[in-house]
Amino acid sequence: MEEGAINPDSTVCHVVAMPYPGRGHINPLMNLCKLLVSRKPNNFIVTFIVTDEWLGYIASDPKPDSIRFATIPNILPSENVRALDFPAFYESVMTKLEAPFDHLLRHLHPPVTAMISDVELLWAIELGNRRNIPVATLSTMSATFFSMLYHLHLFAQDVQSSPVNLLVENADYIPGISSSDLAELQTMFLKYDLRVIQLLLECISKVEKAQYLLFTSVYELEGKQVETLKPILPIPIYLVGPSIPYLELEANDGHSSPDYQQWLDSQPQGSVLYISMGSFLSVSTNQMDEIVAGIQESGVRYLWIARGETSRLKEISNGDKGLVLPWCDQLKVLCHSSVGGFWTHCGWNSTLEAVFAGVPLLTFPLFLDQFSNSKQILDIWRTGSKVQGLIGEENLVTREEIAQLVQKFMDLESSETKELRQRARAIRDICQQAIALGGSSATNVDTFIRNITRRNCP
Repeated sequence: MEEGAINPDSTVCHVVAMPYPGRGHINPLMNLCKLLVSRKPNNFIVTFIVTDEWLGYIASDPKPDSIRFATIPNILPSENVRALDFPAFYESVMTKLEAPFDHLLRHLHPPVTAMISDVELLWAIELGNRRNIPVATLSTMSATFFSMLYHLHLFAQDVQSSPVNLLVENADYIPGISSSDLAELQTMFLKYDLRVIQLLLECISKVEKAQYLLFTSVYELEGKQVETLKPILPIPIYLVGPSIPYLELEANDGHSSPDYQQWLDSQPQGSVLYISMGSFLSVSTNQMDEIVAGIQESGVRYLWIARGETSRLKEISNGDKGLVLPWCDQLKVLCHSSVGGFWTHCGWNSTLEAVFAGVPLLTFPLFLDQFSNSKQILDIWRTGSKVQGLIGEENLVTREEIAQLVQKFMDLESSETKELRQRARAIRDICQQAIALGGSSATNVDTFIRNITRRNCP
């Protein structure tokens, strides 16, 4: 179904954007589309395609008139199943979305002049090539993690005598992957469903058939990884990030400030720990209880976004120093002067928002690329500390360990804390310079727009 039909006789540049159906993929692609139309406001429209269920979640979000929605049927009766059986959901994305997308594509008006598709849509690049539509594939993972996977794909291609999981688990060296990153990949192959890993690598293998590769990152943060890709990928690579909603930071929607904003206004500068562990996966009930108790025992102020567990956490938190909420405007919260730290699962979008805001991180990775992102935060940028404890019977980080770590992390008088915050502010400045006029990301966005509009658009 197409929303907001446009005169088919008008001469416009019409870009179709197709995200993988998950919040961590939809948001950065939408943020990129908003940036594109802001840079090219005339005769430039975007059709943003999601499943019927996802349109229900995002239809009311603010967007420019030049971005319109179109929908395809849900993959499964309820896409909530992805948290219950992620491998089955992932396989469905790879096999069930292509036909309805192709049908919709053929009936869009005006004719489509370019496509932006998520890297993790196995079929999108070849479909665009069949229809002679230039395809830019967008990686919503870090350039660092993508580079690891791409080198792994090349290695598996060269050594075909064993299944890829056996190759990785028994490898001592893979060209282009450091020994520590290789150890991380080996752990990943042991820990996660092999079907998911194999499909992800197959998606990565298709990238070289696209016309452009986009990253939601910033060149000054991940340029080294991108430079290793340029000699082996035969397509232009653009870092156009951070693809976060910074364009809306100054927007005034005419509504009064939410209660949590007023609460933040009343807190001392740098005193609040913001806690969010993503919208997809969670931890065990026992580990969550330990985290709650540890945060309480630490005595720090906190704003906790708990989504589905809000009611339970409110019941067991019993504190007057914090708020537990199902949702907030995360970037605005991170940019608030009272927020001094972020306990995060290290999703790439959350990592970029923390970078943009200049906030140090307590890293608590749960899944796939989050471990690589945590490593980058800790070892490369040195803007965080890791939540980890002694390995117990249930691999729990105990409340005592959590309380001690949080107290140290939020201690405003600690020289270590001051250094973390200083480095975080330095990374923030690099990021904000990249999106300013003449910065690396701003230049890449403009170059990308010129390339996709040069032949087919006015």
